[in-house]
Amino acid sequence: MKFVFDLDGTICFKGQPLCAEIVEALQFCRLMGHEVIFASARPIRDLLPVLPNDMHIYPMIGGNGAFVAKNGQSTHLSSFDNQTRKQIIQIIEDFQLSYLIDSTWDYAYTGSAKHPIYRNLDPERLAKNISIKEIDQMIKVVLFPNEHADAILSRLESLPARIYIHGQENIFDISPVGIDKWYGLRKLKVKEQDFIAFGNDANDIPMFLAAKEAVCVGTHEELQQVATMVVESNTHTVANKIIELSKLYT
Repeated sequence: MKFVFDLDGTICFKGQPLCAEIVEALQFCRLMGHEVIFASARPIRDLLPVLPNDMHIYPMIGGNGAFVAKNGQSTHLSSFDNQTRKQIIQIIEDFQLSYLIDSTWDYAYTGSAKHPIYRNLDPERLAKNISIKEIDQMIKVVLFPNEHADAILSRLESLPARIYIHGQENIFDISPVGIDKWYGLRKLKVKEQDFIAFGNDANDIPMFLAAKEAVCVGTHEELQQVATMVVESNTHTVANKIIELSKLYT
């Protein structure tokens, strides 16, 4: 069986690297013969710093499905088409928005250093913060809405894009149309009902719908509706559930 894990708020908390208890649970999962896959909203660049070095070669999905890597090598990238790219830039300019735009490796960030998203942004300084004009491929976009949030969302919804609204962080998380974590899993040849998914937010819904078991970590009303089980959001409970399901599906 394949076990697919979102990171932030699921097995990784407050932006910190995986703790020893979670690492041991993942190692046990592998020992029981299962494959471990990571699937995050973070680009691959920002996934690596929170994982032990020996897990850098595990299959992983970044950018909610836009980045796919295996054995430490990128295998697939999905970017916005040129017309959509221009329209997103126009929205940014019209509403004078701060943003985070990920390219193939580098990024453009104009948000506050105090925003929670900044804590997880390229913590090891592996890339460069470049201007929006230097972005070669626009892979994933995060916008920080202002008082015109409804008008901004209306404009975004007219685009061929997938939009996730994260109220707690006050961001619009935008990927190319059709790109989500289940799309990324299919690029890794994962089949429907052939994996167990752990997640905690709306961007996990597409992979939850295709999973054999879907474990919602914490309370998220929309995600709980498509989950097969819900666990408390703490390291010990999540680690125990990983071990329990690793045994059950051996």
